[in-house]
Amino acid sequence: MKIVGISDMAISTDASDTIITYSLGSCVGITFFDPEVGIGGMLHCLLPLSKKAKEKAKAKPCMFVDTGINLLLQEIFNLGAKRDNLITKVAGAGKLMDDKNMFNIGERNFAVTRKILWKNNILINGENIGGNNPKTMVLNMSTGQTFIKSRGEEIEI
Repeated sequence: MKIVGISDMAISTDASDTIITYSLGSCVGITFFDPEVGIGGMLHCLLPLSKKAKEKAKAKPCMFVDTGINLLLQEIFNLGAKRDNLITKVAGAGKLMDDKNMFNIGERNFAVTRKILWKNNILINGENIGGNNPKTMVLNMSTGQTFIKSRGEEIEI
């Protein structure tokens, strides 16, 4: 099992692996899986854009949606994944502790995620976005399935 922390990512080519991240609130979690070659990866991003924090983005590129997605894509492509084969799932982007919508970080994280994926010609195949409850995201490397666990329930996206 590979655990992805906040502002982190993990990649696997091992069918017996599970990649998991916990506590997706306003953060966004993204999984990519290429079933043709059995390569998968997961990203857990905290903030949407790196442009105002270039030094922090250099040190922790996965903290930001824009730099994190591009890094994860580059890494899985380097291992042999193909853009046309990718199954892409997105979760999180909730409104935890932001009832007054002052920051809208979850919405901004998801908007930037969609934009970066669109620019990379990648469609989202499944999503579980928004809400007020934290989510756990799990990528099963043997099947490529992505599951979301929240409040005692588990669903496949």
